[in-house]
Amino acid sequence: MGWESMWIWFLFGAVFAEVQAGERLLNSTDGMNVLFIIVDDLRTTLGCYGDAVVKTPNIDQLSSQSVVFQNAYAQQAVCAPSRVSLLTGRRPSTTKLFDFNSYWRVHAGNYSTMPQYFKENGYVTMSVGKVFHPGITGNHSDDYPYSWSIPPYHPSSEKYENQKACKSKDGKLHANLVCPVDVTEVPEATLPDIQSTKEAIRSLHSVKKHNSSFFLAVGYHKPHIPFRYPKEYKKLYPMENLTLAPDPHIPEGLPPVAYNPWMDIREREDVQALNVSFPYGPIPKHFQLLIRQSYFASVSYMDAQVGQLLSALDSLEFTNTTIVVFTSDHGRNRNVVVELVSIFATVSELVGLPVPPDCPESSFHIALCTEGASLVPHFNVSDEDDDELIESVAYSMYPRPSDIPQWNSDRPDLKDIKIMGYSIRTIDYRYTIWVTYNPTNFTPTFQDVHAGELYFVEDDPNQDNNLYNRSMHDALSSKLFAFMRP
Repeated sequence: MGWESMWIWFLFGAVFAEVQAGERLLNSTDGMNVLFIIVDDLRTTLGCYGDAVVKTPNIDQLSSQSVVFQNAYAQQAVCAPSRVSLLTGRRPSTTKLFDFNSYWRVHAGNYSTMPQYFKENGYVTMSVGKVFHPGITGNHSDDYPYSWSIPPYHPSSEKYENQKACKSKDGKLHANLVCPVDVTEVPEATLPDIQSTKEAIRSLHSVKKHNSSFFLAVGYHKPHIPFRYPKEYKKLYPMENLTLAPDPHIPEGLPPVAYNPWMDIREREDVQALNVSFPYGPIPKHFQLLIRQSYFASVSYMDAQVGQLLSALDSLEFTNTTIVVFTSDHGRNRNVVVELVSIFATVSELVGLPVPPDCPESSFHIALCTEGASLVPHFNVSDEDDDELIESVAYSMYPRPSDIPQWNSDRPDLKDIKIMGYSIRTIDYRYTIWVTYNPTNFTPTFQDVHAGELYFVEDDPNQDNNLYNRSMHDALSSKLFAFMRP
């Protein structure tokens, strides 16, 4: 989902984000390099976000010298659609990607990506680890050769992530959710993120040798499940020091269509052994603590990799000539609401490239345009002025196969999508409607509303009390329909 005299830092969790940039960044950006770090499924579980438990010294150090956006949102909280949206600067309604089974250049339009734009402007562009989601959504090549100057690198140990690679008390190997390991004992005696860090550092040495301007994207797997990480990080979080999640209850009035039964977790062997009832059965408290311990440990493990990468950047004397972007694919302070879809335009402006033009209402045949506004205007203004720059709204989408939780609710294939959730998020509220959706022609029926949600976050920060059926929301509906209508 870590991101010093000169950095821009986006930290986007499933619903959160940060941005950082030094004062000098806006004054001199000629020939700036880009180090783009993308982390998988990172929440705001970071010290710089006020988390008092997790240990993330490298990310925290980076944040201390950067501009930080506190409210940034993914356009869809699923890996492949979110990454394609972020990297193309187009919303999921434009990329028409809601699952893992199509390549947007064929499926929707031959849209330029951020690394492609940099490559076409003289940069050496390189991909290490999980940047595009592996598979058909990147044409089984991570969009090479369009986006990258050289073939992307994937760590050889990546293939073991979801295999039976977790040694349990029975002495056998299992495909578990919780999986601390002795790295010397795993296949190849390494882990994917360790390999990616080494390859990224090697890439930095290579561009230093050849004196090339670079766009280097580095994708880390953790803290995405399974929690397979070096076991020494577990020692940072003694079980007796941990507490359960502060808000474990299902929100009052939550429509069943909005509930995620977390099937990707249920598929793991150690979770299956718990015999948790579907879909609302709670995970036993002892296992909840194991999950929290392993998530924190995975975040600290990832933070250490980021620290090594940034140290190499510094030792190679790239610090003053490199913009560092750190983002997750789906969580000086700025309270304005922003979106991941804005990263393309923002980074382009920061390095001095022309900002891609705004996309017209129909942009199917336009290769280079963006649906996200540059965030640079927010960097050197007061919070009061910041509120007046643009309307502070984020939009997102999420597909469902049914009105009630199903085995594929958290990740339906395109053909199985029957309902689409559309959300507006502002500083004050989140408003969501779930409407009938036709996956054949990608058409929502806004008149056929299955359910709705409305939460006022100042009084209800955890979004526990759904006020949709108790409020007048015609104005909100009109605002959402006007934006989302194809």
